[in-house]
Amino acid sequence: CVHTENCFVPTSEIIAVEETELNKKQRNIGKWQKMEKPHAFTVHYVKKARNHRWRCSDVTFWCVDEHLCNQWIQALKEILEMQKSRPKQLLVYINPYGGKRQGKRIYEQKVAPLFSLASISTDVVITEHANHAKDNLFEVNISKYDGVVCVGGDGMFSEVMHGLIGRMQKDSGIDQNNPKAPLVQCNIRIGIIPAGSTDCICYSTVGISDPVTSALHIIVGDCQPLDVSAVHHNNTFLKYSVSLLGYGFYGDVLKDSEKKRWMGPIRYDYSGFKTFLSHHYYEGTISFQPAKHTLGSPRDKDSCRAGCYICKRSEQQLAEQHKERGLKHEEDEEEWKVIKGKFLAINAVNMSCACPRSPKGLSPAAHLADGSADLILVRKCSRFDFLRYLVRHTNQDDQFDFSFVDVYRVKSFQFASKLSEDNESSVTDIGKKHFGHFCRDHPACCCNIVNSTWNCDGETLDSSAIEVRVHCQLMKLFARGIEETCKDEAADSQSSDEQLL
Repeated sequence: CVHTENCFVPTSEIIAVEETELNKKQRNIGKWQKMEKPHAFTVHYVKKARNHRWRCSDVTFWCVDEHLCNQWIQALKEILEMQKSRPKQLLVYINPYGGKRQGKRIYEQKVAPLFSLASISTDVVITEHANHAKDNLFEVNISKYDGVVCVGGDGMFSEVMHGLIGRMQKDSGIDQNNPKAPLVQCNIRIGIIPAGSTDCICYSTVGISDPVTSALHIIVGDCQPLDVSAVHHNNTFLKYSVSLLGYGFYGDVLKDSEKKRWMGPIRYDYSGFKTFLSHHYYEGTISFQPAKHTLGSPRDKDSCRAGCYICKRSEQQLAEQHKERGLKHEEDEEEWKVIKGKFLAINAVNMSCACPRSPKGLSPAAHLADGSADLILVRKCSRFDFLRYLVRHTNQDDQFDFSFVDVYRVKSFQFASKLSEDNESSVTDIGKKHFGHFCRDHPACCCNIVNSTWNCDGETLDSSAIEVRVHCQLMKLFARGIEETCKDEAADSQSSDEQLL
């Protein structure tokens, strides 16, 4: 076979191989004129550009010997067949209303042709109302699919995740309302094609919100495990969270922005500014179990990257801890730390929550799959100090380096606002049982203490008193994690016409 350049690409990043019909015009190009009957095949592969962007590129090999050409095609197709982690059949949910209402167009123009090239067959469902995908996942024959793809924003991902986790627990006879129930891991991977107004989960797991890049991650069959936090109130399941659980500032921003959906994505800026000016603080008690099993800490600057050793080791440590405890599983007897105070914001994050505006996120060293969440407590402080804290999210400085900010790596936590504690009649021994079972917050109250609301991955929770537990690697994504960028990446990407095969 003849080709002009010597380049390399791992076989795991070849998308497809196909025989190429050469037209007369191609045959008359340069060297190929001397060949009487040139035969050719084309290799489609992943080409990496800067900022974690992937593109589909191709190179064509020509030779005179038809038998040799067919041998190459056959050999390469056999190599692709051996990539067992690649999906062959996908269930796709498209939210036609999310973000700028471009989901259907993005999928049809940018994603479907790539799936077709990679010989992936799809069943496509265009959602018609809220929870359509979630409800549908309880009915479909899930075993016939290698993965579920959601086309939309974080809300669409959350819906598919709730459907998939809920279906797995239902099939296994597990009661989701029991906060101590060990949940069954989902072996079916989820792929995210970003098409929403917020694509935080995609950005934090792939490194970019780009539909083509995400489609290629799905095609090559990458797998990124993901921790999921289960949120309960009074032995009742409320929601699962994979990115942000925020009370105070981020809860108030969401609550205010929900009334202004007509404004589009700009509503978040407006509500953020308004909430900042109001400068509300909330009194309450937070109680948590430190994550002793994890190797990392929130301020170690050790970011989660593809093949993260901290996630792998933390998962092993957690498994060993469970084995040591045996059947007892007495988590309540482990150390709990209790903090009472006045807070401007309480944030619990399962991932960095990075996005283009905040490239390092709310907790730059948070890990995707280490069985823990980073709990960030922002105590009552001046408006100017709080602004300094918020600005730190947009630059390189250590955002936890303030006297009024505390951060802890935890595996579970509970929160009660002062309002719900004061009105709690069923608590007999608050020390022994942390907070007991919380009643719902009294909607009518003459005192001037007000409650915030919890922002759970962009959706509001009804109760301010919650119990949260992190489930290690409950989900799997079609993603590689964020790859380390090499220093000469910029130089490489400039010579974009280089072939990598």
